[in-house]
Amino acid sequence: MNTSPPTGTRHGVDTTLVVLGCDGSWVGPHGAGSGYLLRGAHTNLVLDLGPGTAGRLAGLMGGPEARATPTGLLDGVVITHRHADHWSDLHSLATEASLTGRPGPLPVFAPAGVAETTGLSGHRSLSWQVVGSGSLCSLGEFSLRFARTDHGPETLAVRVTGPGGSLGYSADTGPNWAWSTLGEGLDVLLSEASFTVSEEGFPGHLSGRQAGQLAERSNAGTMILTHRWPTVAAADVLVEAGEAFSGTVYQAETGATYVLKDGRVTTDGH
Repeated sequence: MNTSPPTGTRHGVDTTLVVLGCDGSWVGPHGAGSGYLLRGAHTNLVLDLGPGTAGRLAGLMGGPEARATPTGLLDGVVITHRHADHWSDLHSLATEASLTGRPGPLPVFAPAGVAETTGLSGHRSLSWQVVGSGSLCSLGEFSLRFARTDHGPETLAVRVTGPGGSLGYSADTGPNWAWSTLGEGLDVLLSEASFTVSEEGFPGHLSGRQAGQLAERSNAGTMILTHRWPTVAAADVLVEAGEAFSGTVYQAETGATYVLKDGRVTTDGH
């Protein structure tokens, strides 16, 4: 197990993952909810938009003066399920898009009923695309594949294949699920790991140990742990996962940047 991120630089043909937020279920001090920016050479995709992520996205894509607005540069958003800790900041993006004149509505891929839950189903700046388990979509350089997870409301994990390789995002899930539902050949797993062994049995989520066990069955080389409850020690979750998974393990932190190239992951730091 290697838990120390290597250094690396962004190259021409790759996919960059930036962690906008990684707190699970609620937001801790100075934290942000689930949100991840994937950048190809010409395509920008966000996976989930939990509380606190829109401002971080604006800082990345709009610059300090936000003259280039985030939604003007975004190509699409995936919302994995109807729990608000995964979509609340979509309101901010929709408002910004309507007031700054985004050229065309922003595509939002989500399970049935999510648009209504958010209260944004008829928003003129959003174009809702209903997806379900087994759905296949494309967005610029990225191809998307969805599979239902072990979580209360309909929740969709997503496989994103693009420049540099394939990334799987578990969204929220319990242990009665497998990465194989997203297909073979995943290079990196962005996996929920909300707590430690002591909380196993809490429905719809994974311990670090359980996340490591699921990852070990996938044959992926790298796992990034996310959705940790703010009251749980990051080091404890990381150790559990590393003991169960023989690949490289990282603990997500807000602002961390990972680069996927030729199926291998490096980090630009945070």
